[in-house]
Amino acid sequence: MRAIQVAQFGGPEVLSPVELPDPAPGPGQVVVGMAAADVIFLDTLLRKGWGQEIFPRTLPYVPGGGGAGEVLETGEGVDPAWVGRRVVARTGTGYAERVVAGVEEITPVPDGLSMETAAALIHDGVTALMMDRLGVPEKGEWVLVSAAAGGAGSLLVQLAVDAGARVVAAASSDVKLALTRELGAEAVVDYSRPDWVERVREATGGGAALVYDGAGGPLGTAALGAVSDGGRFVTYGTAEGFAAPDPEEAARRGIRVFTPLLDGPPSQETANELMDLALERAVEGRLRPSIGATYPLERAADAHRALAARTTVGKSLLLIGDRTAM
Repeated sequence: MRAIQVAQFGGPEVLSPVELPDPAPGPGQVVVGMAAADVIFLDTLLRKGWGQEIFPRTLPYVPGGGGAGEVLETGEGVDPAWVGRRVVARTGTGYAERVVAGVEEITPVPDGLSMETAAALIHDGVTALMMDRLGVPEKGEWVLVSAAAGGAGSLLVQLAVDAGARVVAAASSDVKLALTRELGAEAVVDYSRPDWVERVREATGGGAALVYDGAGGPLGTAALGAVSDGGRFVTYGTAEGFAAPDPEEAARRGIRVFTPLLDGPPSQETANELMDLALERAVEGRLRPSIGATYPLERAADAHRALAARTTVGKSLLLIGDRTAM
């Protein structure tokens, strides 16, 4: 099978197209023929060797964290009725024509939902719903979403709007800010400007009651200043490392800070529950992933370069199953 492999940590150039033996399912496993693989910013960090204590990778490895496709084979103890079913697979790999997943790691794709939409929700849908549960946006309150044109950020905009909140979206270009307006943001701020926090406070009349930090690093740290006293600050961004909000300032201003990524990935049970919910809301039209870039499998390095350069608007996917569409 065709796959992308990382033999050493480094830049996008270490993503090498290779031919590997077709995998075989073990007990309790299935083989999924991939149609679309999820690509997230975290993939670019892991490729460089970041986060080994939380997301260990043994070289060489096939990157990714899953995608959508069709079950091709089942292992011992797995109902053979899975064969031929469309599923999302949330597993430890993804950039390949075939991946092995535990039966507990797959979820049926509902009828009427495309493989691309399902793949786009496998991580960002779960992440957005996790953050939504922590933040709990309320009707009429201001919610700031930073990195609002990204995969998870664009979904958080939709979730906050669906809850009746007023959204101010922060992103780094006119194109990205235009997308957030289309998704329902009432106000937008370019967070590449040095005065962006002040602009958020001005737009919201003193600060947002809830801030979702999808940027991390210095931008995420600065975003604490955009929270109103007594508000909530949920940080999940890792583009430049984790945000480091001042705990003394947060305590003094009565701000509750949530840092869920420091606890590691969600449990399989939680991930499955949120995956089901994300797919259900997508079918209802309440969650619409913005797929801004698709690439053939062999161009995975280009997908990583675009993410690192912040030129991607919305979600990135690798399209694998239909070679003629590449």
